[in-house]
Amino acid sequence: MATACVCSDRLEVDDDGVLCVIPGSLGLRRMIIYSTPGNHQFVKANYPWLARVRVQVQGGGGGSAGANAAANQLIARPGGAGGGWSESILSVNTLGAAETVVVGAGGAAGNSNNPGGAGGSSSFGGFVVAPGGDGGTANMTSGVTLGTANGVPGPFAGAGEHISGGGAGGGAIRLSGTEGLAGQGGESRLGHGGFQRGSQGPGTAPRGWGGGAGGALSTGTSYDGAQGGGGIVIVELFG
Repeated sequence: MATACVCSDRLEVDDDGVLCVIPGSLGLRRMIIYSTPGNHQFVKANYPWLARVRVQVQGGGGGSAGANAAANQLIARPGGAGGGWSESILSVNTLGAAETVVVGAGGAAGNSNNPGGAGGSSSFGGFVVAPGGDGGTANMTSGVTLGTANGVPGPFAGAGEHISGGGAGGGAIRLSGTEGLAGQGGESRLGHGGFQRGSQGPGTAPRGWGGGAGGALSTGTSYDGAQGGGGIVIVELFG
C-alpha cells in the first residue's frame, strides 16, 4: 500500500486519523479593507481557519477653513491636521464574536470664513484606535499688513502596539494685501497633506488616507476650504 508523508510544519493527523491544517501555519490568507466612513462589523465566525489578525487603523484628516477677504485685502488659512495611525497583531482568542470597525470620515471643508471640520477617529474594537486630525482654523482677519495664523497641532497617538500621532497643519502668513502663503495640510502615516497655496484659490486636497487639507487663500474672492482625507482600516487575516 502506498504511503504519504505529511509536512509537520503545516499539517497534522488528529486522533481520528483526519489530516488537518495546523492553526496559524499558513500565513496571510486574506485582506479586508474598510474605507467607507461609518460603522462596520468584523465577524470572527466567518473565518473558521483564522489564527490571528494584523490591523492597521488610520484616522481621518482635518478639513481646511474657507477664506473670504474684503476687496483688495488678503486672508490665508492654515492647513488641517493629519489623522493618527495605530497597528496591532491580535490572536483570534482575544477577539469577540464580532468586533465593531469604525472608519473616520475626513473633516468637512469650511465655507466663507468658517473653520474646517475635524476628521473622525478610526478603530477596530477597543484594541486599535487612531484619532482624527483637527480642522484648520479661521482666525486671520481680512487685512493688508503683515499677519500670521498658527498651524494646527496634530492629534496625540491612540491605542495599539505601534502608535503614531498625526502631522500638524502648517501655519499661514500674510505679507500684504496681495501676497501671502496658506498652510499645507498635515501628513499621516498612510497619506499626504494638501499643498501650500501661494496664490488665491480654494483649499487643496490631500492624497492617500488621513492627510489634512491645505489652506485656502483669498484676495477679495470667497473660496471654500478642502475636505480632509478619509480614514481607513486594513485587516490582514492569517490562517
